[in-house]
Amino acid sequence: MGNGMIMGSYPLVSVVIPMYNVENYIVETLESVLKQTYKDIEIVIVDDGSKDSSADIVKAYQQKFPSIKYILQENSGVSVARNRGVTEASGQYIAFLDSD
Repeated sequence: MGNGMIMGSYPLVSVVIPMYNVENYIVETLESVLKQTYKDIEIVIVDDGSKDSSADIVKAYQQKFPSIKYILQENSGVSVARNRGVTEASGQYIAFLDSD
């Protein structure tokens, strides 16, 4: 589509979530976004080089929810991760959510 719109008439909102070693929190974070009543949402997870099982958890969710986009990058810090998420986002609007 390219213009931030999904098949419906509502604008796509990209929720950018930088992630680094948050295996204890990422399920709750993902569930909170997935339970929103507004459904035209893409979730952009930017893994900033996690060394725990965070990536495995996100990849399992990604199998069930195609609206989740997973990006892995070398550890560069939360600001770089957020900026990467903005670059990768497709939405007309962007929201940021911390994974912890």
